[in-house]
Amino acid sequence: MRRLRRLIQKRSLRWSEGVCVLEGPDLINAALEADVEFEALYVTVSATGSASIAETVQRADDSGVRVFSLGEGVLEKIADAQSPQPILASVRFPVVQIADIAVEGLTVILHDVRDPGNAGTIIRSADAAGATAVVITGQSVDPFNPKTLRATAGSIFHLPVAVAPLSDALDHFANGGAQTFATVVRGAKSHRDVDFSKPTVVVIGNEASGLDDVSIAMCDSSITIPMAGRSESLNAAIAASLIMFEALYQREDALGSSPPRSLEEL
Repeated sequence: MRRLRRLIQKRSLRWSEGVCVLEGPDLINAALEADVEFEALYVTVSATGSASIAETVQRADDSGVRVFSLGEGVLEKIADAQSPQPILASVRFPVVQIADIAVEGLTVILHDVRDPGNAGTIIRSADAAGATAVVITGQSVDPFNPKTLRATAGSIFHLPVAVAPLSDALDHFANGGAQTFATVVRGAKSHRDVDFSKPTVVVIGNEASGLDDVSIAMCDSSITIPMAGRSESLNAAIAASLIMFEALYQREDALGSSPPRSLEEL
């Protein structure tokens, strides 16, 4: 149990062992569906009276996962959430190398994005919008920490998520023929004027300070999301989601389908 707690608390241990901890049946079910390699599943004895928990335990058992029953109060001492769910699992997380990511569609890079909720939401939106991958760079939050994992709602198991230096990531995609864009608050062309039918990389910066000048200069060009009100900027996750869904609308339109109307057209 001490190791589980340390895996939850320490990024260095997670990455040295390639193991993270999933809390709650939703994340665990998503991992089971994605054929993620499980070390073990842990469940509070009394929780097996819940139909949803019992179903998750049965699915894990049918998949050959080792299942351990724990006494009352044990998981509360381990879990990260303030109101922990009575089931968790340790799994080997998929380590994706930047060189293995296809240069196609839209890839989103998160540079110095510190908030777990923002990072997890962007990964979830990337999954929903059909993005090719998400790359974590700089001093960004660990995508496999418990808060980020919860915010992904399982989407982290549906698309490649890599961790790499920003320069390495941009070099990989640029060498493959992708266009690269830095996001800035104002003064650049609208995201709606980008041709997302081409392989594209969009870099999202830090929630408070955005991208620094050096990072912006590493990209081919800059884009912004036009705003009509007096707000100084958009939340990083919202900005990334708007851009990703604009790319989705353009791809669907190029394929001859009828994409949903964007908010700006309502």
